Amino acid sequence: MINRKFILLFALLLSLGLVLAACGGGSDEEETTDSTDSGDGAATEDEDSTEYSIAMVTDQGGVDDKSFNQSAWEGMQAWGEEHGLSKGNGFAYAQSGSKADFMPNITRLVRDEYSLIFGTGFLLQEDLQKAAEQFPDTKFALVDAIVEAPNAVSVTFKEHEGSFLAGVAAASKTTTDKLGFVGGIDSPLINKFEAGFIAGAKSVNPAIEVDVQYAETFDDPSKGKLIASNMYSNDIDIIFHASGGTGNGVFNQAKDIKQNDPEREIWVIGVDRDQHEDGEINDQNVTLTSMIKRVDVAVQEVANMLANDQFPGGELIEFGIEEEGIAIAETNTEAMTEEIVNTVNEWQEKILSGEVEVPQTREELETFESSL
Repeated sequence: MINRKFILLFALLLSLGLVLAACGGGSDEEETTDSTDSGDGAATEDEDSTEYSIAMVTDQGGVDDKSFNQSAWEGMQAWGEEHGLSKGNGFAYAQSGSKADFMPNITRLVRDEYSLIFGTGFLLQEDLQKAAEQFPDTKFALVDAIVEAPNAVSVTFKEHEGSFLAGVAAASKTTTDKLGFVGGIDSPLINKFEAGFIAGAKSVNPAIEVDVQYAETFDDPSKGKLIASNMYSNDIDIIFHASGGTGNGVFNQAKDIKQNDPEREIWVIGVDRDQHEDGEINDQNVTLTSMIKRVDVAVQEVANMLANDQFPGGELIEFGIEEEGIAIAETNTEAMTEEIVNTVNEWQEKILSGEVEVPQTREELETFESSL
């Protein structure tokens, strides 16, 4: 009887042991499954990390300057839409109110792990150079100046070529033989616009006068308006501006004059992007043409190089007429007559063929003028 009870108890304990073993085996299986799921999650995260994201830091002009920064942002938006991305989820910008904002904005975008960070404008040169050295695992692109680092690319334009054609158009349109040039900051970059514009105008008419004024800022429309007011009061009928947001004041002054005197022939030549809309006043338009600098195209091209694992770190990429990075707008067909367009195209061919070498500095401009 006792032996039978002992055997029964032993059988019960043995059965309980098998059940516990089975439960233990089930736990091990669950843990392995969880581990596999985590592995899948990690793989997905790795896949996500190979997707590229881009961002830009503006200069003081801001992303809505109707000029350089805005063109860069439009290019970034186009690239993002093409790749199924949205603002804040694949591409973004950091607005700078002053130079003091440059480095904090760059650092924040690095911290947010953007794959490629653009600095738009030569004013960011010093800070982007420091950032490229400080953050070697992040890629950078500087537009309009040179940065020397293996993880950064420099993007520049042949602004003097487009400005030359703007000068040709202005000289062909003026009725007073007096033109104006309004620059942002007096610097080697903006001097390229100045030299090219004067060279183009004087190639058509060596006796033409060009008044040059610098606002020493890219974000003060009131200063641009004041300079334009003085120029237009001195019989200047066409002003070419290369001054970012400051140029908005030039447009405002021209439109004010046109509003009060609709018959007066008065014009503005826009810059960086087609500023035709900025010249609209009632049923007229004061925008003669614009020297289009395809910053948007440059942004998209560099971003695509990154996405194709062909980022040109340490290199300089330059866009001119031949590279379709510089152009003259023909939107205002009433003002840019067929005759003017044909004249511009003739001079463009001379640039492309090498017959005309457009000056980039004031010194080169002096030599160029002496040869006319």
